[in-house]
Amino acid sequence: MDYQRILQSQQDFFASGATMPVPFRQTVLALLEGAIQSRQAEIEAALARDLGKSRQEAYMTEIAVVLEEIHCARRHLKSWSRARRAPVPISHLPGRQWTRPVPYGSVLILSPWNYPFQLCMSPLVSALAAGNCAVVKPSELAEHTALAVCALLEEIFSPEYVSVCLGEANTAAALTALPFDKIFFTGSGAVGKKVLAAAAENLTPVTLELGGKSPCIVDASADLRLAARRIMWGKILNCGQTCVAPDYVLVQRSVKDAFVEQCRVALEGFLGVNPLASPDYGRIVNKAHYQRLLSLLKDCRILFGRETDAKALRLSPTLVDEPSLDLPVMREEIFGPILPVLPFDTLEQAVKIVQKNSHPLAAYFFARDKHMLHQMQNAFSYGGCCINDTVLHLASPYLPFGGVGKSGTGQSHGQYGFLTFSHLQGTYQRLSGWEPDLRYPPYTAKKYFWTQKLMNRR
Repeated sequence: MDYQRILQSQQDFFASGATMPVPFRQTVLALLEGAIQSRQAEIEAALARDLGKSRQEAYMTEIAVVLEEIHCARRHLKSWSRARRAPVPISHLPGRQWTRPVPYGSVLILSPWNYPFQLCMSPLVSALAAGNCAVVKPSELAEHTALAVCALLEEIFSPEYVSVCLGEANTAAALTALPFDKIFFTGSGAVGKKVLAAAAENLTPVTLELGGKSPCIVDASADLRLAARRIMWGKILNCGQTCVAPDYVLVQRSVKDAFVEQCRVALEGFLGVNPLASPDYGRIVNKAHYQRLLSLLKDCRILFGRETDAKALRLSPTLVDEPSLDLPVMREEIFGPILPVLPFDTLEQAVKIVQKNSHPLAAYFFARDKHMLHQMQNAFSYGGCCINDTVLHLASPYLPFGGVGKSGTGQSHGQYGFLTFSHLQGTYQRLSGWEPDLRYPPYTAKKYFWTQKLMNRR
């Protein structure tokens, strides 16, 4: 495939101005919404083949999230696209100023395998709402969903507007070497570095959605039953292969045993006594990731779980008891159904454990004590958080989603995603009429005096 020619055709199409009118963008989003709804069963089947997702989980965590993004964009696009007046300093009178969001041009979206439909289509919704053309590169590790995405987009869009490029890592490398106007990448930090390095050659701006070790902190005042149910739900979702999955739990020592028991009860309620037989529990994406997860359990004390099915690439939800902070399970992002549980006596102790790793993408705080919740929220830096729940902040189009430090740069979802794919352009218009002569040479002591007087007014 000639990627350079695809990019050039998109740049030509964008230069024609066809994508700029808001009604065009509204029509495009409506077409996309209709195509997703008509192909819902096909998308759900692809997600089941790639990751073992049930229909409920596929719709709830992938399709519904994208449809909500489209609904939000269609509803608010006119307002988001409007120019907004800006204050005018006295030195700029008579005049007026405003800002307006303008699209970048042709953007590249590199999506991952763990939520292969949602994390491909959600940024595409934002890119099209902002008025861009787009090239989409789905993950080859979720091949059936990649083919479903390709068929859907090719049915409704011409390649000079939206193009899908299938392939492996060499395809992504070839695309990132091209002078796109913007790159949006979701994936691991290691690959994110390569994307940044390639983009730097063309000075292309990049948004990175990465990951990290997202902690749960459970205070003794928390409702332990609800905390356990919500944490375990966040952990078993997509078999733990979620960038904002609870990575480990810090629980106040006095309630640790009770919390672990509630986790056991919650899991049995969700998946039964044999989780590997549950149709509502997914699988690990491939053998390499499956073996990596098993290696993380080496030298760990197991509280419960660790049932395996190598043929089906399934590992039951597994709680690990107080692992050493030097073990890989506490140094690497787990990205699977393994949950270390560590006790703490004071919040300061818990925070020190969190700070041994880089800034997490998400943090989860469980307490009924409002003072403790306030302390937790301000104890360390993280991308986003939930209070007394997990993961759900990711699915709201009305909240910004993004990381900080090594967990990512930039934001997505709703208006925040729209702005990510827009350049906020500032405009100053000088009005006719009187203007002081202060800015024009020749400069005199008198002009200097009045310039200071004028420009220091507040």
